[in-house]
Amino acid sequence: MKSPWDSIKVGYLRLIEPVADYLVRHRVNPNVITTIGTLCTIAAAVIYAFGHISIAGWVLGLTALFDVLDGTVARRTGRETKFGAFYDSSLDRVSDGMILGGLTVFYATDTPRHSVAMVIICLLAIIGTFLTSYTRARADALGIDARVGMLQRPERVVLLSAPQAFFGLAFHGLVLAAIVILLAVTSWITAVQRIAFVHAATTPRADRREKSVDLSSQSTASPDGARAAVHAPSPRP
Repeated sequence: MKSPWDSIKVGYLRLIEPVADYLVRHRVNPNVITTIGTLCTIAAAVIYAFGHISIAGWVLGLTALFDVLDGTVARRTGRETKFGAFYDSSLDRVSDGMILGGLTVFYATDTPRHSVAMVIICLLAIIGTFLTSYTRARADALGIDARVGMLQRPERVVLLSAPQAFFGLAFHGLVLAAIVILLAVTSWITAVQRIAFVHAATTPRADRREKSVDLSSQSTASPDGARAAVHAPSPRP
């Protein structure tokens, strides 16, 4: 049974299929698509920084299609390369940092909504987002697919665009603040989940079983030993 998120992704792919067909017919370089998408995301980040939250949400939502189109065009034109994957991943980090950086600037400079607490939360979200990506990259280098966790990048992009596009600074900016807090918390949870996943994958089961057996034997043996020492008769002089 498909999850609601999977159904949304399938519908989105069908929606942008004509655009992908056009790019494939004209043999557009996938790296060019990636670059244009990153530049558009940077533009959305600047708009966030100036406090035009709703406009930035729409811009980011519309440019999110580049994240899908570059890979789709690369596969359909047979132009998938290791450098293309590396380039796409590197610019994704730029996009993530710029969007959250734009929100950090907004909370630091917007007088009516200036909040030191939200600036700190934005910074934690930036660190958590980078840590989420880094843990997966290091796991891939170890030959482990650590595509696990509470929140993947597509979900982050949706949360950073859709609510802002429709609500902007409605309810005194509480919707935006809630989204940023949610991203900060879930990014750190995802990073911890991936660390735990890699630890489980790299620790042999036999070692884990031996450790558990040792701990259980110590916990059961020590009370008996102590009890035996207490009740043992003292030697006669």
